[in-house]
Amino acid sequence: MSKPYSDAADIPVNASQPVLAYHPVTLDVPGRPVPLAVKVSIPATGTDLPLILLSHGHGPANFLSSYNGYGPLANFFAAHGFAVIQPTHLDSTALGLRDTDLKDAPLFWRDRATDMHHILDRLDDIEAAVPGLAERRIDRDRVGAVGHSMGGNTVSLLLGARMLDPEDDRPKDLSDSRVKAGVLIGAPGIGNDEHFAEWAKTNYPVLYYTDFEQMTGTGLIIVGDQDLNPHFSNRLSYRADAYSASPGGNKTMVTMYGAGHIFGGISGYDAAETDDENPERVATLRALVWAYLRSQLYSGDPSWKDAVNALENGEDPMAMVETR
Repeated sequence: MSKPYSDAADIPVNASQPVLAYHPVTLDVPGRPVPLAVKVSIPATGTDLPLILLSHGHGPANFLSSYNGYGPLANFFAAHGFAVIQPTHLDSTALGLRDTDLKDAPLFWRDRATDMHHILDRLDDIEAAVPGLAERRIDRDRVGAVGHSMGGNTVSLLLGARMLDPEDDRPKDLSDSRVKAGVLIGAPGIGNDEHFAEWAKTNYPVLYYTDFEQMTGTGLIIVGDQDLNPHFSNRLSYRADAYSASPGGNKTMVTMYGAGHIFGGISGYDAAETDDENPERVATLRALVWAYLRSQLYSGDPSWKDAVNALENGEDPMAMVETR
């Protein structure tokens, strides 16, 4: 590593404080093949904490695709004032369920979204299970969701996106109005075009039916200008579809320069899966996400405006911001 992780690069954020982490909190969910296990990270002090639901990706690592991953994001968000809840979705390699004949394997795309519903339904149980959290109370009215890769797909569903598989007669709408804003990082895009790869059609056919026309929720879409995976699409704009193909008026996109799919290493410290290791990029990304959610969840909060100004006026901006 060329240099250590900085806290927030050149993006202004509030003061950091110690973090308390508690895991596992397990929730028995009817019909789920295993209990829903979550990790809860909270700042050491504070009340009425805004909440981030953090959804892991579907990557090949053994434990990063679970609540044990994404430390560079979860620890930062908690240190700067958010309660963070990380579920271990059914597609986590740690659970060993990808190769089973369970419905929706290997992606478990629907269960990922319903995991988030169950967490929000049972915040009282989660607070009661975590020592000290009951006194702090999670603010039910200030909930954001952040997801990377397949986790970005999960967040898109919470904001109204649909998987329009004609052979699936289950309800298509998995949105949740309790999620006030979502952040999609390197999310899958639209599959029903000539650029969608045969490998993806064979291994993850449901992604062919991704549709953003009903994604009316407020969202930040983060893409890397080097995030091109021919196993999914040979179209570089694939990861930006959640921005370009969803209803406008409340969408923002950040394009990170030089970023591949792991954005410098967001899934874990010294993660072997990182092919573009860059601590400054990680620090910039997480500070931008923090600022965006602060301003979305608190009316009049200037954090996002300040962050964009700092980004655009820096000597060597790491990203570009646009809105529609």
